[in-house]
Amino acid sequence: MYKLTLVTGNKGKVKEIQAMLPDVSLEICDSGYPEIQADRLEEVVSFGAEWLSKRIEPPFLLDDSGLFIESLGGFPGVYSSYVFRTIGNVGILKLLEGKARNATFSTVLGYYDGSLHIFKGECNGKIAESPRGTQGFGFDPVFIPEGSEKTFAEMTVEEKNRYSHRSMAMRKFIESW
Repeated sequence: MYKLTLVTGNKGKVKEIQAMLPDVSLEICDSGYPEIQADRLEEVVSFGAEWLSKRIEPPFLLDDSGLFIESLGGFPGVYSSYVFRTIGNVGILKLLEGKARNATFSTVLGYYDGSLHIFKGECNGKIAESPRGTQGFGFDPVFIPEGSEKTFAEMTVEEKNRYSHRSMAMRKFIESW
């Protein structure tokens, strides 16, 4: 069985990725890496991969994701993790009062095997009026992907993987592998 190190402390990401790589033995490295302040997810992943390449054995996989809300000028974007920790879903909903709710969830996946390979996935949708569901993590309770009435948090892992930004990036990675 092929072994691959997944760099994340997020159990939700582990479930989603493992579901897409059933024949791969994932080793989890939850030590993390410094997330630089940058304008693009690609910059965060590139820096993280470079930093990790000096500390863990390849091959490894890492990702950075962001929720980009159109009426907020793309905010929280690359700062999504920080924004979630500080104001959460309730804060995002408050910021959106009286505003359009179109949003895009993006993931940039980095696969490092001695050199870095980047895969991007995006999922368009909208922000719900209130949080719904108990599955998933982060902004999942408020994000409704196009083509669904459910938030990501109302979906099983398999359902979410039909729509999600991470699964789109993973499909590109799997096709290239």
